[in-house]
Amino acid sequence: MDLGITGRRALVCAASEGLGKACALSLASNGVDVAITGRTPEKLAAAQAEIEAASGRAVITVAGDITTEAGRAAALHACPEPDILINNAGGPPPGDFRDWDRDDWIKALDANMLTPIELIKATVDGMMAREFGRIVNITSAAVKAPIDVLGLSNGARAGLTGFVAGIARKTVAKNVTINGLLPGPFETARLEGTTKATAAKTGKSFDEVYEERKQLNPAKRYGQPHEFGEYCAFICSAQAGFVTGQNLLIDGGAYPGTL
Repeated sequence: MDLGITGRRALVCAASEGLGKACALSLASNGVDVAITGRTPEKLAAAQAEIEAASGRAVITVAGDITTEAGRAAALHACPEPDILINNAGGPPPGDFRDWDRDDWIKALDANMLTPIELIKATVDGMMAREFGRIVNITSAAVKAPIDVLGLSNGARAGLTGFVAGIARKTVAKNVTINGLLPGPFETARLEGTTKATAAKTGKSFDEVYEERKQLNPAKRYGQPHEFGEYCAFICSAQAGFVTGQNLLIDGGAYPGTL
């Protein structure tokens, strides 16, 4: 399928690895000119080389922390008028809410709620003026089914979700959609980190926890980042202009509800 986005410009945040990189790769492979951000220059350069080799398109890189004002300014300088914005940032660490103080909460909110809002604010009016825009917020399946040890993430991402629900119906008349992609368990560094934390908490081995969690999923496997990237590319397509304000699960069927 031709997604109708060849020649569009995309800013993909936190794309040096994992799901962000997968989204950037899928977009570039569909003809999009991509700018990617990341905190580690070496990882960012490796992602750039991989995406360029696979897609045949030049990729702009912006090294910096997207959760800071300086990081956002650098990203928007490199890609000042994106048609597609993929909001993404590393999730807060797991733990017990009794151990978190105000600084922990503010850091989580800055990364997973306020940064996406600032980037939306900086780009959405231009998208509406051009009458094309696709904004995707990579959040978490925990928005629909909270996970107790991920309380910082649950709270911050749910806040972003509520904010988006209020504006996504205002932008769609100008062909600008805003949606959330909610990943379940994907084989990424984030999965490795939460698995290690669970293993340490329970006294089980990493391999034991890893296999147990895999078998709990109805698909009996973990998701692969490229699957997520392809889903993201479709949500950014010309054909997806009637989908807005939605929170779209990609979790192997783990969420048991009908809605």
